[in-house]
Amino acid sequence: MTDTTTALEPLVARLAETAPGLRVETGAGPTGPYAYDASNYRVPPRAVVFPRSADDVVAVLRACREAHVPVTARGGGTSMAGNAVGPGAVLDFSRYMNRILDIDPTARTARVEAGVILDALRGATALHGLTFGPDPSSHSRCTLGGMIGNDACGNRSVRHGRTSGHIEALEIVTADGVRAVADRTGLRAADPGDPDAVRRVARLEADLRRLIDGNLAAIRTELGRVPRQVSGYQLHHLLPEHGFDVARALVGTEGTCAVVTAATVRLMATAQASALLALGYDDVVDAAEDVPEILRWNPTAVEGMDEAIVATMHARRGPDAVTGLPEGRAWLYVELDGDDQAAVDARAAELLDVLKARGRMTGGRVVHSPAERRSLWRVREDGAGLAARLVDGGESWPGWEDAAVAPENLATYLRDFRGLLAAHGLTGVLYGHFGAGCVHVRIDFDLATDTGRAATRRFLTEAAALVVEHGGSLSGEHGDGRARGELLEVMYSHRLIRAFAAFKEIFDPEGLLNPGVIVAPAPLDADLALHTPEVLPVDTLFSFPHDEDGFAGAVRRCVGVGRCRSDAGGVMCPSYRATGEENDSTRGRARLLQEMVRGGTVEDGWRSTDVRDALDLCLSCKACSSDCPVGVDMATYKAEFLHQHYKGRVRPRSHYSLGWLPLTSRLVGYAARPVNALLRGPLGKLLARLGGVTTKRRIPAFASRRALRQGLRTARTGEPAKTLLFVDSFTRAFRPEVAGAASRVLADAGIPCTTEDGQCCGLTWVSTGQLSIARRIMARTVARLDNGDDRPIVVAEPSCAAALKRDVPELLGTDAARRVAARVHTLTGALTDLAAPGWAPPELPDTVVLQTHCHEYATFKGRHPRDLLGSLGVRRVDEAEGCCGLAGNFGFEEQHYDTSMAVADLALKPRLDQLPDATGAVVVADGFSCATQIDHLASERGIRALHLAELLDPAADRPGPPGETS
Repeated sequence: MTDTTTALEPLVARLAETAPGLRVETGAGPTGPYAYDASNYRVPPRAVVFPRSADDVVAVLRACREAHVPVTARGGGTSMAGNAVGPGAVLDFSRYMNRILDIDPTARTARVEAGVILDALRGATALHGLTFGPDPSSHSRCTLGGMIGNDACGNRSVRHGRTSGHIEALEIVTADGVRAVADRTGLRAADPGDPDAVRRVARLEADLRRLIDGNLAAIRTELGRVPRQVSGYQLHHLLPEHGFDVARALVGTEGTCAVVTAATVRLMATAQASALLALGYDDVVDAAEDVPEILRWNPTAVEGMDEAIVATMHARRGPDAVTGLPEGRAWLYVELDGDDQAAVDARAAELLDVLKARGRMTGGRVVHSPAERRSLWRVREDGAGLAARLVDGGESWPGWEDAAVAPENLATYLRDFRGLLAAHGLTGVLYGHFGAGCVHVRIDFDLATDTGRAATRRFLTEAAALVVEHGGSLSGEHGDGRARGELLEVMYSHRLIRAFAAFKEIFDPEGLLNPGVIVAPAPLDADLALHTPEVLPVDTLFSFPHDEDGFAGAVRRCVGVGRCRSDAGGVMCPSYRATGEENDSTRGRARLLQEMVRGGTVEDGWRSTDVRDALDLCLSCKACSSDCPVGVDMATYKAEFLHQHYKGRVRPRSHYSLGWLPLTSRLVGYAARPVNALLRGPLGKLLARLGGVTTKRRIPAFASRRALRQGLRTARTGEPAKTLLFVDSFTRAFRPEVAGAASRVLADAGIPCTTEDGQCCGLTWVSTGQLSIARRIMARTVARLDNGDDRPIVVAEPSCAAALKRDVPELLGTDAARRVAARVHTLTGALTDLAAPGWAPPELPDTVVLQTHCHEYATFKGRHPRDLLGSLGVRRVDEAEGCCGLAGNFGFEEQHYDTSMAVADLALKPRLDQLPDATGAVVVADGFSCATQIDHLASERGIRALHLAELLDPAADRPGPPGETS
């Protein structure tokens, strides 16, 4: 095979000729993130191609064959075994080939392109009372093509089995560029009018039949033995007694035999009623012992996990992040369904009684609350990420994360497997589909040293022998990939291994499709991402206290699970949701930063323009620090990068005009009226352009120093202060009335305050990467606040509260900074935790539209305005779940305006559009950025955002008649 580097130029030229308009990326920035999936491996591609049609795929495969360039098909990039990385051209189907082509409710089928996200399909079919059965935990970002490649299963596989059981037909392109259709009875050319294609497909089918006829005994005795036997190729579907089902035989081939462009899938009716049981145990073996009994009750799901995952969820998202679990150190979720809720509930109660009588449970309950059920399922679905970086900072890795045995053998296997871990001095975090006998485990392998990699190889070899001894499979749904392909010889006979090789050769005689996977596998310890030590100097200003290796360890948090590529649920990642580009996702950016640290495809370190461009659309919303299962904090990484990148260099204009806003706004406060008049005129637009600020927004009016003094004077109560109100730069400069309202609310709640005005948290310098200045500002503020006063510090502006809470201690790293941070509360947090018992504010409207600031959402876990408003009597809080899009300086920067508005279109604008004009609708937004965006979107309709303090202010006119629904 020729070197792929030398073959790249003619390949790109050929594609420009045969597929004009086809997007092909070859630069380090666009291709860097595609060197990774969610596995332990790193294989940099030479090109990433984004097909829009099957014809594009044909053109790519023909051109790659001519140039001898390998091809790897990729969906959501969440493969955990190294199935979605390759050294040649990577085809990203998720970007454009993501259309649902047809839904037939009568036949209960759907025809979809390979890049369709599972949740998108389920959302569309739900309108007809139908769904697609398999539901991997990655359902919010995995594609149907990826599910087909791995033969994915999911949480409810006890009932619905594997993807292969739900496939009617596959539309494929062969390695030589022939389009064909594989269905339940064979293989046919997609275009019967193309004689060359007809002949090629006929030869393929004839060769397949000869292969099966020559290996009947091995196929019948070695394949299809346990429900989750995914390892190898599923050739038993081609047996005469199974009707020569080529479609199902190609499911699970991991893109090594053909490229799937579309599929016809079978749908099923959505259950009318369901019940969830949460069962606690002392350990996972005890839990597994109860699985055979539970299976007698025909559950839809039997999921297991151990205490490490729950502890990590508590630490990352707060004590209220997991509710509803009974006492225990390991748990099972058991879901039952049916047509009648009362009957399902009765069955659940009966099953609970039976399991109690068996005596293994430490506790159990039927979970009735929808909120608790969502909370519990999220813990399980985030298992892979939560287990990757645990509370103690330890790292764990896949590699043996997918073994499966018959469910009746699960307890014995787990007992022996834990013994194997102990014998090797390893620790594993266990979770998985216990009802199907499939165990996911992340293990603290040492993949960074030669000694550790040798020890990992020894363990994996013994683990393979152990699962085979228990009659199981190396892989239960993730596929073999690069992680387990080499171990297939432990599981299967030489004859069957040769049959696998012959099967691939029939489809792909030149070995161009996903090489190194399943057949002629790469060594399991080749191409490991941790194999190359970091070469970039990483002496940073941020301390990254929770990461042993500092910045390098922080960016290594990303293990590729891809929750940031979800388009619903949580807040992360607004830029990806707006653009759909991998490089605009938290994962894409983290992977490119990993490349920068290792000196891989990114060779110019902190000066890299590729990394700068990838970080450009990051809104620094911090949502990833909470929503990402491994706690990636891209806002902090971006701030550090910008500091290093521009050190000693001229910065973008907006870094000066917006980054230094606290200082300039303080000066403007002495002449606010003439400055505001100036900014409203033509000169204001000129100044905005000179400062890199968009002219499509109205610059907020500055407040005078007098306005702040008046606001605070009216709030004085004469009572001894129990709290300190920190008057931040945004409140001081633009809405001093909020400071007065906050003072009155705190006094009314029994926690009167004194004020601290004149200090700054340094936020704007942090977000623009001017960290040296930020540290000086922060040090002065800490010196002022850490004066022996231990009263709680209340900050009205959530972003400034978050900076004091998190950025200040991580940039200064002093005990004084940590003491100050420990005292910081948002207004919501202060009223939740400190208000006098029985305090009630003035009467509130029935309905409030809420925009929660992203920094408050991410940093002050369990202290959200939504919950406070509900507890104070607001019956309906209609929250715009997501970023407002303005995000501090981001939405004011000229080049970011369009993205800012696209983000607003995702959640905030639709909520505002539902409100009638000027009806007294109550919209609450504590963040100045959020309120400014709302003003930009809806002020012409008479809609204005209130700060929570203004809503609760006992001296304020009520925004609407008490009890009135807006």
